[in-house]
Amino acid sequence: MREVIRQAPENDNINTIYAVDGDGLYAGAITLKDLIIARGHTPLDEIVKKGYPSLFAEDKIADTIEQLKDYSEDSIPVLDASRKIVGIVTADDIVEAVDREMGDDYEKLAGLTAEEDLHESLPDSMKKRLPWLVLLLGLGMVVSGVVGAFEAVVAQVAVVVCFQFLILDMAGNVGTQSLAVTIRVLMDEEISGREKLQFVLKEMRVGCANGLLLGGLSFACVGLYLHFAKGLPFAGGYIVAGCVGLSLFLAMVISSLVGTVVPMLFHKIRVDPAVASGPLITTVNDLVAVVTYYGLAGLLPVG
Repeated sequence: MREVIRQAPENDNINTIYAVDGDGLYAGAITLKDLIIARGHTPLDEIVKKGYPSLFAEDKIADTIEQLKDYSEDSIPVLDASRKIVGIVTADDIVEAVDREMGDDYEKLAGLTAEEDLHESLPDSMKKRLPWLVLLLGLGMVVSGVVGAFEAVVAQVAVVVCFQFLILDMAGNVGTQSLAVTIRVLMDEEISGREKLQFVLKEMRVGCANGLLLGGLSFACVGLYLHFAKGLPFAGGYIVAGCVGLSLFLAMVISSLVGTVVPMLFHKIRVDPAVASGPLITTVNDLVAVVTYYGLAGLLPVG
C-alpha cells in the first residue's frame, strides 16, 4: 500500500496493479479494492488474478481491437517476447484505436487508398483516388458496352430507357446496404462457416422480400405513369411496367447476393473486405442491373 501511495501521483491509473514474479516476468494483476481489503500478512500471490489478460508489443492493433473490446478492463499490460511488462493500453487508447480503424474502413468504402487531410497537395490526393477510379472506369465501359449491345431493344421501345436509372440506383443501394452489414458481421472472427451461410441466406430473403414489395409498387406506378403521362394503352403500358417491376425484383435479389458474397470472398483470401468498396459494388451491380433489365426487355413483348 505504501508503494501504491508513492507511485499514485505519477500514474493516472492505479485501479489495477500489475504483479511480476522473482524474475521480473508478468504474473497477473491485483485490483486496488482487493489490495485494500487484504490484511498486511496476506501474501500478494493469494490476491493476484493469474488469468488477467495481456497483449504482446509485437501484436498489430487491427488484430487485437476485438480482444481489447471484449476484455472490458480499464487497462491491459503490454509485454515483450520474454513476458516482461513494457507498458499498458488504457480504455482511452482502445477508443482511439477503434476510431482510427473505423476511419480507415470508411476511406476504403469510399474508394480511397489512404487518409487525406485538408492541406494535402493535389498530386498526392490524385494518387490516392486514381487507382479505384481507373478500375471503375474500366467496369463502367463494360456497362456501357452491354447497354450498346441492346441497342435494338432501345430502338424498338425507347421508353424503356426512362426506367434504366431506377433499376441501376436501386441495385446499387441494395448492394451497398448488404456490403455494410456484411463487413460489420465479418468483424466477428469467431463466426463459423455455417453462420456465414445462414447470413447469406438471410440477406437473400431480405433482398427477395424488399424486391417483391418495391417491384410490385413500381409495376403499379410505372403502368399508371405510361398510360396517363405518355398516352400508352393500359395493356402496352403494363407490359413495360411488368418488365420494370420484374427487373427491379431480380436486380435487388442479385445485388443482395453480390453485396454479401464479394466481401466474404475478399475475407476468405485474407484481403480486407472493406476494399470491396461501395463504388466497386455499385458498379458491379450496375452491370447486373443492365443485363437483367435489357435482357428481359428483349424477351418480353414490349413492342
